[in-house]
Amino acid sequence: MTNLVPYLTVHDATAAIAFYAAAFGAQENTQESERDETDGKIGFVALTIGNDPFYLSDEFHDYGAYAPATLGHSTSALVLGVEDADAVYAAALAAGATADREPSDQGDEKRGWLVDPFGHRWAIHSPQR
Repeated sequence: MTNLVPYLTVHDATAAIAFYAAAFGAQENTQESERDETDGKIGFVALTIGNDPFYLSDEFHDYGAYAPATLGHSTSALVLGVEDADAVYAAALAAGATADREPSDQGDEKRGWLVDPFGHRWAIHSPQR
């Protein structure tokens, strides 16, 4: 069995946790998280969106962990499948994301792109109804 879990680095993990909860309904897995707050920075937090896990930390340059804000761009994108792309896209914008491409019909799905306040790119998609 394999398991691939995204591990995001951000410039303000506390704010990112709040954003992902408001925008995507993310919840912290407190049993797995190790909120080792070194110098006021969060070293590791386990979150889930639905049943899908992802990890999050503040920047730690000594370990090669740089946020998109520091690099000046995102180096990857995340694809999030949801029931209603329009609703989730709107919630993310209301929580502070920046629109890239509004959700539009893409054959058998609706898909839109946005950038979260921490520089990570997200594709939000749902099946056509």
